[in-house]
Amino acid sequence: MNEYTAFIVAANAATLLLGGAVAGLAYRAFRRTGSRALRAVAAGFGFIVAGSGIAGLAHLIGGSIALGVAIQSSCTAGGFAVLLYSLYTETSATTTVTVGGSG
Repeated sequence: MNEYTAFIVAANAATLLLGGAVAGLAYRAFRRTGSRALRAVAAGFGFIVAGSGIAGLAHLIGGSIALGVAIQSSCTAGGFAVLLYSLYTETSATTTVTVGGSG
């Protein structure tokens, strides 16, 4: 290994925990609302988190920093593409009508 191994492991662990929390919350919101945009947000963050995990394993098991960086960069780009898609996905709007009044 090299002098950057501990930093890479810590950064990937933080990405897995924090990104996993965001993806999980987005997925729960999708399940509650049925919004396709939230499903895409969950998938985008899931893709980024998975890329970080796979890259970390490639670095630790394979010993190649370059391979890990290539995997993580590719998955990050793919995840951001899915997040961009989520911004343009139609959401089903719910309209609330309040009827009432005096007089």
